[in-house]
Amino acid sequence: MPRHDWLAAFDEFKALLFWQSLHFFSGGIERMIDLLIRNGILVTVNAQRETLYEHSIAIDQGRILDMGPTEVLDARYPDVQETLEATDKIVFPGMINTHNHLFQTLFKGLGDDKVLADWLADMTFPSSTHLTQEDCYVGGLIGTVEGLHSGVTTQLDYMYPHPKENLSDGVIRAFQELGVRGILGRGYMDDGFQFGVQPQMAQTVKEIEKDIRRLARDYHDTEHGRIRVWLAPAAVWSNSKASLLMTKHVAEEIGTGISIHISETMFDRQASEELHGLPDIDVMEKLGIMGPNFLMVHCVYLTDRDIRMAKIFDAKISHNPASNMYLSSGVPPIPKFNVAGLTVGLGTDGAGSNNSNDMIESLKLAALMQKVTHRDPTIMTAEKVLEMATIEGARAIGLDHEIGSLEIGKKADLFLFNPALDMKAIPMHNPVSTLVYSSGNKNVETVLVDGHVVMRDSCVVGIDEPSLALLGQKTADDLSLRAGTTHLKKRPWKSLSY
Repeated sequence: MPRHDWLAAFDEFKALLFWQSLHFFSGGIERMIDLLIRNGILVTVNAQRETLYEHSIAIDQGRILDMGPTEVLDARYPDVQETLEATDKIVFPGMINTHNHLFQTLFKGLGDDKVLADWLADMTFPSSTHLTQEDCYVGGLIGTVEGLHSGVTTQLDYMYPHPKENLSDGVIRAFQELGVRGILGRGYMDDGFQFGVQPQMAQTVKEIEKDIRRLARDYHDTEHGRIRVWLAPAAVWSNSKASLLMTKHVAEEIGTGISIHISETMFDRQASEELHGLPDIDVMEKLGIMGPNFLMVHCVYLTDRDIRMAKIFDAKISHNPASNMYLSSGVPPIPKFNVAGLTVGLGTDGAGSNNSNDMIESLKLAALMQKVTHRDPTIMTAEKVLEMATIEGARAIGLDHEIGSLEIGKKADLFLFNPALDMKAIPMHNPVSTLVYSSGNKNVETVLVDGHVVMRDSCVVGIDEPSLALLGQKTADDLSLRAGTTHLKKRPWKSLSY
């Protein structure tokens, strides 16, 4: 039997065992279950990539208890606490945003028309040095709410500036209040001043390690496992050898992941060579950091040798198409990564280099970027980019056994998509094509995380969104005033740059 066939069979066996164990220990299927999503189209993204029509999902204790034809589950579960009608709607696995900088939600529109080096020097670094914990909390709320509206149930936030203590706590507080699955990548830098790193943003290795351990102690694997803490050195060229080695040792001790920007531009490789004597990915290999828990962001300029090395170490990749285009960084060789068998997740990147936290937009951009670059309409399909946003994203963060697909036994992280809520999605012929190419945030109606409804009827539970919008505008305006970036808000009209 081919390897993928026996793996699929094993997954089915585990799912059956899970259902039977719940059935046995509950004393029978007649007991009340938490939730039944009834009569929808299920885009499972399971090993067989099944799309199931007129099917229902039974959810109990935060997990998918059962899936099957509507009439079967109606009879099997007559007593449920809540029923969500999904007729003419699609149920997708929750999407995983493998790279974001939620504080940058407050920077939207300030960094237009700049390459990465100028974008950092002119806007991002000056703005970041004035962040407060409240800024990070508000940015985290707005960005995560925007993500929920686009079907994102898991955010990996890469919190790299720390000009003040405990900024990361603001983002984690936003995750906690919204009930999402959130990874806080505690970012840092202790070097790279010759390349524009602001001294106010840098910390000593001792200070960095102390705060990472505090965050891990207070938050890692809390909220029923929804909140996790990773290590996220900002870039190889902004961290010393001592900082990078600390990253390796602390991650191993805690048992957690590492994420870092790799080869986003040629500058990243050249600056790393100047500081460390090798391109950035080679530094990671030399220091023993490459491995299954290592998530490399961007990877636009990886060579064929780099790709082979990533495969050998089972390192993961986060692809951020909107940011790569916004900053004119280049087009990463995603088809080469796919052929090599690398795990590639999808990310929005921070809203400072995207101007949104919209994953549905990123789905479409990821597909179209490769089609036009290679002048081949088959090079990247709608189905592939959905895999990147779901099961591949889950694999990139080491949680594919728990999330990323609709399967019995997995966490109930999912969203209901209603084509009728926006004419953009009408008519719907193929559910995946509609999501990727002809839909928007208006179509995302309901979102569940851990089996709990966190967005209902297009409204995030527990959040007064108009009031949050006003708070977000005021917070961003105050930060811009403190940072001295108000001139970027009222810049001259530019039809052409020459």
